[in-house]
Amino acid sequence: MDLFTLITLLIVIAALFTYLNTRWLRMPDAIGIMVLSLGFSALLLALNAIQPVWLESVRQAVAQLDFGRTLFDIMLSFLLFAGAFHTDAAQLRVERRSVILFALVGVVLSTALVGTGLYYLSQGFNLGLSYALCLLFGALISPTDPIAVLGILARFKLPQNVKLNIVGESLFNDGVGVVVFASIYRIVENGADSVSAGSIGLLFLEEAGGGILFGLALGYTLFWLLRSVDHYQTEVIITIAGVMGGYLLAQKLHISGPLAMVVAGLLVSDKGRREAMSHITEEYVDKFWELIDGILNALLFVLIGLELLLIDFKDVPWSLYMLVVLLVLLARYVAILIPFTLARRWLDLDDKAPLMLTWGGLRGGLSIAMALSIGNELPNKNLIVALTYAVVLFSVIGQGLTLERLIKRLYPDG
Repeated sequence: MDLFTLITLLIVIAALFTYLNTRWLRMPDAIGIMVLSLGFSALLLALNAIQPVWLESVRQAVAQLDFGRTLFDIMLSFLLFAGAFHTDAAQLRVERRSVILFALVGVVLSTALVGTGLYYLSQGFNLGLSYALCLLFGALISPTDPIAVLGILARFKLPQNVKLNIVGESLFNDGVGVVVFASIYRIVENGADSVSAGSIGLLFLEEAGGGILFGLALGYTLFWLLRSVDHYQTEVIITIAGVMGGYLLAQKLHISGPLAMVVAGLLVSDKGRREAMSHITEEYVDKFWELIDGILNALLFVLIGLELLLIDFKDVPWSLYMLVVLLVLLARYVAILIPFTLARRWLDLDDKAPLMLTWGGLRGGLSIAMALSIGNELPNKNLIVALTYAVVLFSVIGQGLTLERLIKRLYPDG
């Protein structure tokens, strides 16, 4: 199947599922599309006994569109820029201390807690996972996914400071997560002697620090270009070129493209809206990126649902999946509660915030993409991918569907 045909089929499926959700299910778009996509995958699996060739042809098509590369190299730049562009940068600055604290400390703590917990669970189930591989799983599952978070929280009424912390942390913690993931991956591949504290620190400065600085430079360049013209078609194209060209250049420079997109998006949203765009331009740019966000989110959650066809859940007790889901949630809560308690006097958050940040910190496509990026030569890769998928399913569907009920219980006055 050629690439154009495959993309066409995915867009048709995404449009159909979006229509069905809007017309009948009326769930948040991300959840509804993913539920329908999972149902479609389950139907194909059920029909496998009747027509195995159908399932095999769909499997080959899904495998042809490499999920990890599709998300990391194509979709992520647009989704993160769009998410940051629609975030209130001025209010996010007010919450910067808690956002930075949770994005830095929270991810590292959660990685250690999840990795250690999975190691002991694997011993109990006689799976024999190495501690380094368990930490690798902790690193890829700890960052919350801004794509899932932004897609679901948009329709819920939540106190602004809590919402900004959930969104802001999800936008920034992926940079930390990628650095931790890359460092531990190097240990898994080459042994503990291959990585030192200094090399991890250097990698963090190069990836995260470089990404932030590059994002500032890109954002100011886009701001200057937008301010120098007043022609909305040209200005829309400028933002597209900035995202695509900037993300490609960040990859070539080996710095964090995701962080660069977030910083550039926030800067263009804040300074660009106020000083560089006319009212008409702002409206067109805003609607364009809102549309891009909606289309790519629909495609992403269709792909997550279809990945069910490629993942092998056999030979692992279902009780392990449930225990790992609980472990990830507990680790997330502790990783938020500890820095929250230690820095309580400097944070503008109430005592309900840790629970809200825990349940609202959703995992999504980023975790699956990192799991799939693990080399096939590593032992137990299939188990790590299956565990990741189980956590993401529960996160998006289980947490996403109950999020509104929790918000009403914790914040009845909105």
